[in-house]
Amino acid sequence: MNSITAALNELFDRIPRRHSSENVVEIISIVTEYEDLLITIEAINAYYEKNIPPFFDELEIVRATIKKSTDNKASKKLKDNFFDDASGSLKDSMQALLVLYSDGNAAE
Repeated sequence: MNSITAALNELFDRIPRRHSSENVVEIISIVTEYEDLLITIEAINAYYEKNIPPFFDELEIVRATIKKSTDNKASKKLKDNFFDDASGSLKDSMQALLVLYSDGNAAE
């Protein structure tokens, strides 16, 4: 397992499952670190450069959903649902990236 795979697994394990103000801060931090890893992977070679952009699109959806989970006008249940959706989507994205990235040696 290389350092990027290890970092992805560590981030994956840190994703919180329950909505709280602390967990919102944590998931935002995880999203930022994940984005940095995506940028690193994208720069490895042309294969990753071509296949990584959809993960950035997913990140924007996750960020928007996290933001909805902090809306003061939303009920606690709705905030919880938004947070659950965001954390689930982030986990799905990371799992898909781990499959795509594998050991970092993929090429076209």
